[in-house]
Parts: sequence; structure tokens; C-alpha cells
Amino acid sequence: MALAMVIGCGGKKSDEDFGKKPIIDNATYPLADKGKAIFEGKGICITCHKLDVKLVGPSIQEIAKIYKKNKISVAKFLTGTEEPVIDPAQYEVMKINFEITKNFTDEERQAVEQYIFSQGK
Repeated sequence: MALAMVIGCGGKKSDEDFGKKPIIDNATYPLADKGKAIFEGKGICITCHKLDVKLVGPSIQEIAKIYKKNKISVAKFLTGTEEPVIDPAQYEVMKINFEITKNFTDEERQAVEQYIFSQGK
């Protein structure tokens, strides 16, 4: 029985990709590693945003794509003074996190933006 479960769970591309670390372009985004640490740590952003799937909020890749395309600053949005551009319905949930992100330094917000942008396709 256990052997059947092991055989039945292997071989899918999605299984192989699960848990892989995202690639960070440090040449273009020198603060991206710091931003990743903030995103996953004190920013608790990872609670609602995953790399390539919508959870509570849009995926990191979706945020990167839309903000880059429209030349909008994620860092400025994190101050809590900008309107949402991706999913206005989730804005009330995000407002709670502004209590955290608006207290980041400018460099910390910029680092989070660079991490997000480094994950865009």
C-alpha cells in the first residue's frame, strides 16, 4: 500500500517545482535579497502572497507584472497612501498590513519592491 502511494505521488511537474526557491536577479535588483527576507519575515507578506498563485492577495508574479507594466511603485503603495491597482476588493485586508509596512524605512520598502520585481516574468 505504501509503495502504491509513493509511486502514485511522483513524476508530476508541479510536484517537482514545489518548494523550489525563486531566482533573484541581484545585478538588476541589488536589494532583492534583503526584500525577500523582509517579505517573508517582519513584513509577513508571505502569509497572503505566494510566488505564482493567488492566495488571499495576488501572486508576487502578478504584482510584479502589473506594477512594472504600469510603472507604479510598490514601495509607495506600502506606505498606505496609494490606491490598489490589482484587486481593490482585497484592499481592506491589506490595510491591516499597512500598520507594519508604513513603519518600514524607505530602503526596506524599496527592498521589498525589488524582491517583487525580481520575481516578475
